[in-house]
Amino acid sequence: MKNTRLSLILGLAAAAAGAVTVSAQTTTPPPAAATPPAAAPAPAAADAAPSASVTFTPAFATQYMFRGSRLDGPSLEPTIEYDNGNFALGVWSNIPLADKVPGQSDPEIDPYGSYKFEVIKDTLSIQPGFTLYTYPNAVRANGFYKLTFEPNVALNYSVAGFTLSPKVYYDMVLKGATWEFNAAYTVPLKDAGTELDFAGTIGTYLLTDAVPDVTPEVKTWANYYLIGVSMPFSFGKDGSAGKLVIGLAYTKGSDSYFKQGTDPKVINSGAVGRGVATISYAFTF
Repeated sequence: MKNTRLSLILGLAAAAAGAVTVSAQTTTPPPAAATPPAAAPAPAAADAAPSASVTFTPAFATQYMFRGSRLDGPSLEPTIEYDNGNFALGVWSNIPLADKVPGQSDPEIDPYGSYKFEVIKDTLSIQPGFTLYTYPNAVRANGFYKLTFEPNVALNYSVAGFTLSPKVYYDMVLKGATWEFNAAYTVPLKDAGTELDFAGTIGTYLLTDAVPDVTPEVKTWANYYLIGVSMPFSFGKDGSAGKLVIGLAYTKGSDSYFKQGTDPKVINSGAVGRGVATISYAFTF
């Protein structure tokens, strides 16, 4: 890879140092973001047939951060998802509105899916899934992949109101793994007709082919964490008129670098700490 190409990629990473939600482009690991695709629904009751539904969720985020790296500023992040029992299939997308990071492809459109296998009812499950990260306007000659594919598998364990979910991802294009540990806890607010949903994530990744068509390959690695809380409000009987969710989170990347061959490692300036506010409204049909 020519030094001019590496300078361009590092320049884009430095420009990223101003927003909060992250994508699966070459300068950062693939998304799951501060705003990841929705998880598979809770399992249907044993004595009831699985019910199929489609949920459309318009959403807005004040920053687009992914695994501790900043990709864009204020963004629309609509999702549409089909659910049937423990099976989920959907499409998540990010459309930046302002404060765009120079060189990032726009928009990002990510089909995803998962299936939850119950091991112990309401307690332990295994959930394999995948995300296909796509960037229709990405320019490969500028150092961006048009798509990457990331299978994943999670182990979900619920105890005493907590849900603990270690999860591993492997990107087949960027050639590397991401390891995460997720925790969630819900505090009911019965008098207010809602709840507080707390969530936390810590993770680390190492990708060995972060930039296309270069020799030697460019590695990138980092650690990251996210802490957040959200509050849902349902409208109509059993949420028939939709659900509004307001959320706040803080996410940060650290020890994030690029390295090509025997050259010295270079810090990824896009790995920053940012607060993110989100609002969404889900309609289920």
